[in-house]
Amino acid sequence: MNRHPYLRAYLAGICVPTIFLVLVAAVFTLLRYVYSFPVPIERVIVFPMAAVPNLWGLWNILFVASRDRLHLPLGLHGALLPLLLAPLGAAAAGLLNFPVAAFALHVLPFAAPVALIVYYLAWKYLVGTLNTELGIG
Repeated sequence: MNRHPYLRAYLAGICVPTIFLVLVAAVFTLLRYVYSFPVPIERVIVFPMAAVPNLWGLWNILFVASRDRLHLPLGLHGALLPLLLAPLGAAAAGLLNFPVAAFALHVLPFAAPVALIVYYLAWKYLVGTLNTELGIG
């Protein structure tokens, strides 16, 4: 089964963040409209809902295309993705004049390694399983 490996890589890549973001959107909707939680996140939720799954899919295509040359493990390859997503998210928040809480800068030194670990595990186990299931792992 060697037909359309990049399409299969893209589909395997977008699966995990799409499911996660649907759950996040459901929880946000519940909090916002049932419990009147006053966080106006509607202005910036479009970026993660549109860009993140597509970037995961493209990142998985990049892994499939370069694995013979780089021999980089999938988990490590996935752990590099937040280094691209974080500046894009910060730029989107800045362009939309979304107020970032002051404590966010104090939490950043602790949150960054956690994000790298979470991405490593998600890519190694979730995306890796999907890649294997689709015959591209």
